[in-house]
Amino acid sequence: MDSTARARLEDLGVTLGGYPRGRHNAITDVPGVLVGHATVHTERLNTGVTAVVPEVIGAGRRWIPAGLAVGNGYGKLIGATQLQELGAIETPILLTSTLSAYRVADALLGHMLSEPGYETVTTLNPVVGETNDGFLSDIRSRPVGAPEVEASLAAASAGPVAEGSVGAGSGTVALGFKGGIGTSSRTVTVGDGAYTVGAIVQSNFSGTLSIAGVPMRSSELVPGPTAQTVGNSCMIVVATDAPLDARQLARCARRAVFAMRGVGADFAQGSGDYAIAFSVGHSTPPDDAVLSPLFQATMDAVEEALVNSILTATTQSHADGHVAHAIPLDTVRERLAAAGVVGVMDSNG
Repeated sequence: MDSTARARLEDLGVTLGGYPRGRHNAITDVPGVLVGHATVHTERLNTGVTAVVPEVIGAGRRWIPAGLAVGNGYGKLIGATQLQELGAIETPILLTSTLSAYRVADALLGHMLSEPGYETVTTLNPVVGETNDGFLSDIRSRPVGAPEVEASLAAASAGPVAEGSVGAGSGTVALGFKGGIGTSSRTVTVGDGAYTVGAIVQSNFSGTLSIAGVPMRSSELVPGPTAQTVGNSCMIVVATDAPLDARQLARCARRAVFAMRGVGADFAQGSGDYAIAFSVGHSTPPDDAVLSPLFQATMDAVEEALVNSILTATTQSHADGHVAHAIPLDTVRERLAAAGVVGVMDSNG
């Protein structure tokens, strides 16, 4: 594993968009939203679970409004049809490895049914998304299940969020580099209210990376063969405390998918690109006429989260010889400086 200190986009001095970042520049800047990881790294496994937990679920509210956008539907998003039909979620959202998604969903279901207040529940739809970590992990062994689910939920907390080669991003590959988990947030005024919108992503897709409009081709930046993206997918989760209804959240989720193009996604045929947006707000939804700033803030947060998922990832390898290299940060700094995006910074920022 690469132990080199990593950096986020803000550490490189890059401002993306016109809205300020939240305190931790993470989805957890949205009040009551927690994130936890369970990470598995061995010679043959780089995998895990990432849990996005709205505290209000199971603590007084059985449902919260949510919206879904499908960029390309070649994936395994468990719980999608109820989410789309009812415009709500009733469990935390878990992200994991493709062939472990069903084991994770069953474990999440078991966890929820064991919670106080769920003793008589006879129907419940867990929400589990996935991307394929088969380039760096023995995916057919389906190694992720109840222990990792319980660990990710137990670890869920507010504050800074671990990024890169952790949790569900442990074995993913994006744009020719090691991908993984990334997060970001923005504060924005919607009508008369000030709100936060945050995003977390699991990146595993192809294309040519662009950071602030500057191309970063993996064939030029990393040694040896370019890491291969298997499955070619991306999961995006957006949270906000703006009191949007399900229809408005679906509009927000569509903008989240659009943001993938900003980092160079090629939206290949076999991709499973999904965005789920949910709200922890509980007052009257704003008029659609005032939503444009929130849409823009969503796209900015998602684009930065995608970049962070690559900048913070560490090099990972598999016993069969597969390697996904971390993007070299010094070269990134040099190219951004040459393009006039930022001044040259040293490795300590």
